[in-house]
Amino acid sequence: MAIKDTPQEWRITDSVTPFEGAKTSVRTDRVAMPDGSVASRDYQVHPGSVAVLALDDEGRVVVLSQYRHPVRHKLWEIPAGLLDVPGENPLHAAQRELYEEAHVKAGDWRVLADIYTSPGGSDEAVRIFLARDLSEATGERFEVSEEEADMEHARVPLAELVRGVLAGELHNNCLTTGVLALAAVLAGDGPDTLRPAEAPWPARPF
Repeated sequence: MAIKDTPQEWRITDSVTPFEGAKTSVRTDRVAMPDGSVASRDYQVHPGSVAVLALDDEGRVVVLSQYRHPVRHKLWEIPAGLLDVPGENPLHAAQRELYEEAHVKAGDWRVLADIYTSPGGSDEAVRIFLARDLSEATGERFEVSEEEADMEHARVPLAELVRGVLAGELHNNCLTTGVLALAAVLAGDGPDTLRPAEAPWPARPF
């Protein structure tokens, strides 16, 4: 048996949106269950995101620290951002986020992993890219505000990040998924075997 996620959609008998925010909303669907019952499912409707694990020539990963109010923590993360424009090419969005958050550009891009961040409570899908051949971006830095104004930046060896994840010291889902995936790739067939940056992404077609 192939262990592979498969698309499937159970019948929705009713749907309401009790809350709509600036970027996301909350939806309640009444879903027909296999046993004939109907159950309510509340979830966040999310536009989707991209994240970038940027690896330099010294084996260090570009990371940043940002306050995240819902969890009351300042978390170390990799550059990431929303897919603000419907149908936007996720590679272009990732390149923009790497420039805006780290003022870095990359010459080589691959798809590292596609994930659902919390599929029991949100439809958010994230594509994590591996970016290599890094260089400093030209031009003025992107103007930051709110939490981003307090952001810290660093370049940390991949092995140190892996240790931090396994020690329970690093918690951001894109960072943890990205560094563990890259460690597996480097121990296996190598980054050149990863999917191309423009690989199809059924969760967020572009």
